[in-house]
Amino acid sequence: MKQFDARRLALAGLPLLFLSALALAPLARLLAEGGLRISPGLFADGYLRWRLGWSLLQAAVSCLLCLFIGVPLAWLLARYRFPGRGLLLRLLILPFVMPTLVAAMGVLALFGPQGAAGVNLQDTPWLLLYGNLFFNLPLVVRAACDGFSQVPASRLAAARTLGATRWRAFWRVEWPAALPWLMSSLCLVFLYCFSGFGLALILGGQRYATLEVEIYTLVAYELNLADAGALALLVLLVCGTIAAVYAALARRLATSAKVEPLPLQPVRNWRERLALLAGLAVLLLFAGLPLLAVLWRGLAAAGSWLALWDEDTRLALFNSARFTALTVLAAGALGLCHALAAGRSLALRALIFLPFVASPVCVAFGLLLLYPQWSAALALLLAAYALLAYPFVSKALLSALDGQPPHWAQAARSLGAGPWRVFRRVQWPLLQPALRRGLAFAAATAVGEFAVTLFLSRPEWLTLTTLIYQRLGRPGAANMDAAMQLSCLLMLLALLAFWIIESSGGAPAGHKEGGHAGAAKSE
Repeated sequence: MKQFDARRLALAGLPLLFLSALALAPLARLLAEGGLRISPGLFADGYLRWRLGWSLLQAAVSCLLCLFIGVPLAWLLARYRFPGRGLLLRLLILPFVMPTLVAAMGVLALFGPQGAAGVNLQDTPWLLLYGNLFFNLPLVVRAACDGFSQVPASRLAAARTLGATRWRAFWRVEWPAALPWLMSSLCLVFLYCFSGFGLALILGGQRYATLEVEIYTLVAYELNLADAGALALLVLLVCGTIAAVYAALARRLATSAKVEPLPLQPVRNWRERLALLAGLAVLLLFAGLPLLAVLWRGLAAAGSWLALWDEDTRLALFNSARFTALTVLAAGALGLCHALAAGRSLALRALIFLPFVASPVCVAFGLLLLYPQWSAALALLLAAYALLAYPFVSKALLSALDGQPPHWAQAARSLGAGPWRVFRRVQWPLLQPALRRGLAFAAATAVGEFAVTLFLSRPEWLTLTTLIYQRLGRPGAANMDAAMQLSCLLMLLALLAFWIIESSGGAPAGHKEGGHAGAAKSE
């Protein structure tokens, strides 16, 4: 037992040191900076009050929209069998691996100036809310679908036998079963929307930007570190509170009881067909059209693809490729060490979620405050990439380790195999699909990372995401076409990551991130 604890401590040393240097220490420095500056007078300015109020409001409204739209869709997917249902459930993870800028460009291609929909929603709150739904509606649908699948068939049959209508049976039997899944997913949706950066920067405009964008503006353009630190502290407090609520709800509502799930029913009449078609159309509207719009706008400008192959594009492709490769290597090593060290330790398992709770903007700002002498060092940028990416590897490996029968390793040890041989011959072959899945998520996170890059990057470290942002900031239709073409390229890279994830067994349970720069998005 002592040897096992010593091995676990040795394995935990690297990820714990990394988390301390790249997350805990910068956040502590940020807390100290913000704690010294924050005061009630900070929000005497109506402008900052509006930023805070809008940040909270758009996150709350996004949660409500996801709830009212997602629950009926999830109920249909959980109750009816139809051709392509399995593929549709797998495709719900696709928005998760999409970079934030791809989604933002898709929304602009639909509802921006000269958008395909013919309606210009720029400089309105609806543009950002639609972008929030693209990322978060699939999360709620998938979580609620899992919840409705947990309804005991015997209990629902008993309710209908006793005379309960379908509506009453839903409220008294099905809704309580899905509630734990829904509440946990809505907490995550609020976190992602409140601390989101890329969507708010591109779609929010000057009026509807969030606190995260305001922090970036104060640091990058005004050099006002005092107010930026106070706002970052406020963001951390809100995110920490929501994360605590999420943990409390999961502990209070989760159940481990085994149930006999309700069998899927075939679509029998025109009402059910109409409801199913309407649900699929709504899902396509919010989760599919932005990607199709990016593809359409990129292909429409196909005549200028050769002009896109300039020096900046080559540099951005090279940097994105090498940053992603180095991030995957670092995330693989850190994730494997953390997963093997965590075992049944609740503390080590909880630390995996730290990069998800702290927004990338707060992390990047904290790194600037703590390590100003290294702010122009490539190693700091890559370390920040690895910080955001490696939890996906850890969570995927932990899920695989939890699913391995313990008696297999015990049998190998009883036959004289040492710990290393047990790992290499028994555990490692079973972990490889999960490792590939986690590394694919890490690659998707790195190639679409945006927030940290804006804070820590230099001109010679131009990436695809920062190049898209630069193109958007320049006037002219040619720059917009170039941004759409680069977004198509990013989308293809994300589709490659999606293919690797699906071929390795799907999303790691309980998570979502992706292109959100530190947001995990699939549950």
